[in-house]
Amino acid sequence: MKDREVFCLNNISRVGTGKFRKGYTLVDTIDTAAAVLVRSADMKEMQFPKTLRAIGRAGAGVNNIPLDRCAEEGIVVFNTPGANANAVKELVIAGLMLASRDVVGGADWIKANADDPDIKKTAEKAKKQFAGNEIKGKTLGVIGLGAIGVLVANAAVDLGMEVYGYDPYLSVNSAWELSQKVHHAALTDEIYEKSDYITVHVPANDSTKGMINADAIKRMKDGVRILNFARDVLVNDQDMKEALAAGKVKAYVSDFPNASSVHMPGALVLPHLGASTEEAEDNCAVMAVQEIQDYLDNGNIHHSVNFPDTDMGICQSVGRIAILHRNVPNMLSKITKALGDANINIEGMQNKSRGDYAYTLMDINTHLNEEGMENLQKLEGILRVRKVQ
Repeated sequence: MKDREVFCLNNISRVGTGKFRKGYTLVDTIDTAAAVLVRSADMKEMQFPKTLRAIGRAGAGVNNIPLDRCAEEGIVVFNTPGANANAVKELVIAGLMLASRDVVGGADWIKANADDPDIKKTAEKAKKQFAGNEIKGKTLGVIGLGAIGVLVANAAVDLGMEVYGYDPYLSVNSAWELSQKVHHAALTDEIYEKSDYITVHVPANDSTKGMINADAIKRMKDGVRILNFARDVLVNDQDMKEALAAGKVKAYVSDFPNASSVHMPGALVLPHLGASTEEAEDNCAVMAVQEIQDYLDNGNIHHSVNFPDTDMGICQSVGRIAILHRNVPNMLSKITKALGDANINIEGMQNKSRGDYAYTLMDINTHLNEEGMENLQKLEGILRVRKVQ
């Protein structure tokens, strides 16, 4: 196995970095690194060295990483879906409670009246202004049934809520994990019309940005409570502000402070605490390290966001080569011809594509020399050729 350098752009859990095998070294600069571990640091304007092969995001969101540029430079970007799901789920459940019971208002009142010598008696009189509702028997709409959404839906069922879930792209794994008591909504309108509480758990893309807007809110129940622990931009802040002021939305709990949300009357805004637990940080770091190490050592890809997942296990042949390339016609035939011209026999192969990019992993019967590597690299459409072993 080759020795490799890893640069941590943020503080990464030692529980995770401790999983690197002997030969991996954490370094202080990116200059000669084979991999980068990152959490929230902005990489969009960074220049990457030619040695860089992989970026591991210890978390789910990758909007801080230039994915297309990384793909063009032959850098595989990984994230860690599900590793922090339980941490976010627990905070969402806390958000349900905070949206129902004015715990924060009550606690603030106690602090403001802490010097009252008769605080016990005064509090008994004041507490009625902080009265709320129980969530048992209420209806929760969950938009997005990925790793987090499924956990939230199941937990809400256990708390006695009637739960409706909407996800047109529900995966097989999520379907298996989802409680049978969760009702499947065919359209978001069904969520809007039936739910006393709505929580969103979808990625931010062109189709979801601003999805909770004036039009959507108009179709919701009067007094609906909305939770956003997914992405800031899923909610139109101006529309939410107006809905809160009009009383259409009873409460809005967001994990994303910005210049608008922090001034909304009726909004409870948290400092992005969703994945901020020791356990979640450890889980994300461990998963990112495992993904990077399996890719660099074996060529296998799991949970990449810019290249397709591919797994050929541990190489049992003389050599293995990994080829990142564009997803264009005749690419595979060009690769196999170049290997044939070099008198290389292919013993095993996987070729997968994802959007504009593809990945070919091959086990070969002899080591490919530098001339053969150069000939592959010269093929039009090839982004990077790497000897795995």
